[in-house]
Amino acid sequence: MRIGLNGAVLEAGKAVIPALDHGLLYGIGLFETFRTYGGVPYALDRRLARLRQGCETLGIRWTMTDAEVRRWLAAVLEANGLADAYVRLTVTAGDAGLGLNDGPYERPNTLLMVKPLPPLGGRLYREGRELRILRTPRGMPETPVRLKSLHYMTNVLAKRELAASGAPAGAEGLMLTREGWLAEGIVSNLFFVKDGIVRTPAIATGILPGITRALTLELARSEGLETEEGYYTAADLLMADEVWLTGSVQEIVPVTRIAEADGTVRTVGSGLAGPVTTRLLEAYRAKVRRSIGAAAEGVW
Repeated sequence: MRIGLNGAVLEAGKAVIPALDHGLLYGIGLFETFRTYGGVPYALDRRLARLRQGCETLGIRWTMTDAEVRRWLAAVLEANGLADAYVRLTVTAGDAGLGLNDGPYERPNTLLMVKPLPPLGGRLYREGRELRILRTPRGMPETPVRLKSLHYMTNVLAKRELAASGAPAGAEGLMLTREGWLAEGIVSNLFFVKDGIVRTPAIATGILPGITRALTLELARSEGLETEEGYYTAADLLMADEVWLTGSVQEIVPVTRIAEADGTVRTVGSGLAGPVTTRLLEAYRAKVRRSIGAAAEGVW
């Protein structure tokens, strides 16, 4: 495996960061995960904009340009023999000595990693997956809007709870806020349809403002669908006509079974992907194809 470090491409064992990096010592850092289609990253401009905004919030002086990231990504993909890949771009605060830092981080470290995409067969998008409601709560972020930061302990604990629950392979876990509002999946944002309205938890519940979440809302509105961001309960979700999850790697995935915390499993709709889910997935993939086609013609 070859890993990118600060613009270079190295063997995995040589891609190291200092022991005094504040990403390691204090979790000061951010990351983005996304996928490539034929070597082209989708919506990278939005992801880098979110990353830069987070770096500004944390005082990390990260200066790589979009063009530099694209060239570097192409080199890392080539070194690993991949075109369709899962990508993680990480920015750490960098070496700032032992002790808390009250000033800006001037020398961040940047890591770029790729791996093959997980299996994403057509069956997943027809038959959907199970969503299990977890007891691990989604706490509020330290910042006004949640950053995609290296503070990931809650998600790890949620993943462990999901694994111990007996959920089937491929299931996703759903966290609620401490007040009982629907929040988000371990690695996904949540949507559901009720009374013809596409609904998703509000950013103010403490969820990550996902890029694919935003794109899905935009697509729904362009398709003439009414959308709503708000505060919802598990009871609202259990009464939904359709449910799906969004994420940059798996795109828009239908949820066809919901398991409550006590293990009770309920079928969503007909037990297969619903019409709105399917419609939005098709619209999303059409948008990706247009973007990838533009990249191939040198528009990006």
